[in-house]
Amino acid sequence: MKRTSLALVLGLIANVATAQTGDPLSAEDFEAYVTGKTLMYGFEGQPYGGEDYLENRKVRWSFLDGRCKDGYWYPSGEEICFVYEDDPAPQCWIFFRSGASLTAQFANNDEYQELYETGESDEPLMCLGPEVGV
Repeated sequence: MKRTSLALVLGLIANVATAQTGDPLSAEDFEAYVTGKTLMYGFEGQPYGGEDYLENRKVRWSFLDGRCKDGYWYPSGEEICFVYEDDPAPQCWIFFRSGASLTAQFANNDEYQELYETGESDEPLMCLGPEVGV
């Protein structure tokens, strides 16, 4: 069991390390790869979140906590920028292909993070209804 876990971690590290060797994905290539999928992302060996990539560049993001944010994406040079319903400021990423998956480097802050695709879900994200309170 420990060998499998170590191999998985080393494989993820290798994916991240080799991601920067290729050119950034164009908006057309990104759109062709993601549309109709629910992709899961990791950060530093841990699950980070998931995104439903819908038609017409619409998206739904979740940190996998049952809360989802609807938004959309658009290209800006080599960056893919996302705007979500709760924040009008775009969050821009540079996406690379790393073997059969994606790696995303946050463009707004070089020191912030780099996410990597950990897999594709067969189901859309689980999103709870709006919070209702007193």
